[in-house]
Amino acid sequence: MSNIDVDTLMSDFLHKSGGVALIDGGLATELERYGADLNDPLWSAKCLVNSTHLIRQVHLDYLEAGADIIITASYQATIQGFVAKGYSSEDGESMLRKSVEIACEARDLYHQRCRESSIDYTADGRVFKHRPILVAASVGSYGAYLADGSEYSGDYGNAMNLEFLKGFHRRRVQILAESGADLIAFETIPNKLEAQAFSELLEEGINIPAWFAFNSKDGVNVVSGDSLAECAAVADSCKKVVAVGINCTPPRFIGGLISTIKKVTNKPILIYPNSGESYDAQLKQWVQNTGVAEEDFVSYVNTWCEMGASLVGGCCRTTPDTIRAIHKMLPSRSASTPIAENLQSDSGRLMIKTA
Repeated sequence: MSNIDVDTLMSDFLHKSGGVALIDGGLATELERYGADLNDPLWSAKCLVNSTHLIRQVHLDYLEAGADIIITASYQATIQGFVAKGYSSEDGESMLRKSVEIACEARDLYHQRCRESSIDYTADGRVFKHRPILVAASVGSYGAYLADGSEYSGDYGNAMNLEFLKGFHRRRVQILAESGADLIAFETIPNKLEAQAFSELLEEGINIPAWFAFNSKDGVNVVSGDSLAECAAVADSCKKVVAVGINCTPPRFIGGLISTIKKVTNKPILIYPNSGESYDAQLKQWVQNTGVAEEDFVSYVNTWCEMGASLVGGCCRTTPDTIRAIHKMLPSRSASTPIAENLQSDSGRLMIKTA
């Protein structure tokens, strides 16, 4: 992908999406609803081993809810994590590729269903409107691999350094970039050091763009205590980064975080918070009745868009119903968006065919 393609992919996509694009919601929440047991260090990536059909179904559920971007099941999929479970490095690399393949298959199947459907919207709320859809390859933080909740603290110890983090993530990022995804989603980035590591890795010949999504627990800084403004500035300085924002953060903090990000970047801002529930890292479960009701979550979205967010969706504990409700709130794109179809060229570039 050329520099021009990297520079224009997101702006072109947002234009064709009517100015605001819809990201999908929680993956693990839905996999568990379908019966998957994710009590494992691999978390949702466990399903890459033996339940790929469930991942594909969840992707389809979100597309039918109106999502314009689906995020792969690779957040906690690392080569090191698969090796620790007894798989070979080659197996781990294969699982990473598979995460992208599943999402692309779901997109293809969804577009086929759109072509076969005589209506754009069904009575039960499903969306079959043909539109551009992006596949974002998820890269979780080093803390996600540790599976000890440190992606919610950003505390990797005093011995942690930039070169270690780059070495940990390098091969994984290379594989995902070469697997057919449209962009890389660096998610739940808990500190400035890891943002810098991701930024430098993107300059090592990675040929697709990326977004950076940080997380916060106080509405001011990222979870490590590092300045969000400084972290967002790292993303802004990287030419491969085409959007900057926040994920897996309580909705009540989002407004202030958008204001901070806007001060340091003109790149599109993405917002996909969790439900607001608290996560108990020791019990490895979400604390019930600590979040916001779905209707309250959805009611925030217009405000976030008015403040400058142009990519919105949900993270942990949000569902296709959440995304469907957000879709219904967004301005209609039927009048301004041509019928579109995603085609992958040999170079892996997203091509958009209109008719």
